[in-house]
Amino acid sequence: MAQTAIQISTRGQGLYEFTDEAERFVRQAGRDEGLLTVFVRHTSCSLIIQENADPDVKSDLKAFLSRLVPPSDDPSMGWVSHTMEGPDDMPAHIKAALTAVSIGIPVSGGRLVLGTWQGIYLFEHRDSPHRREIVLHLSS
Repeated sequence: MAQTAIQISTRGQGLYEFTDEAERFVRQAGRDEGLLTVFVRHTSCSLIIQENADPDVKSDLKAFLSRLVPPSDDPSMGWVSHTMEGPDDMPAHIKAALTAVSIGIPVSGGRLVLGTWQGIYLFEHRDSPHRREIVLHLSS
């Protein structure tokens, strides 16, 4: 078993790729086979595996979730009661609940078993910059 935590500084809503950091951790752990568990320690951001070739995918995903869950000051969100931390807070919690805070990725031959165009992303759902902690855990 090997474990580490990495920090990602965000600049507001959007996707932040950290595939390289995860691959580096797996290489340094020196294991040929296993399962990498990726876990984000926050409730207003999430994790996704998504295409990393075309940047339009990132902007389209962000736009889709923004349309699906608009800020709490939008008239359609009048039912929201958790508004103390701003109009982006409760929508961020909803977006995190709709996506994932933990992902498992197989490791084979000392490498992550990702598809050709797949990357690992932190999906920041808040407007302001944050420092996010992600735990990487490699089990045999």
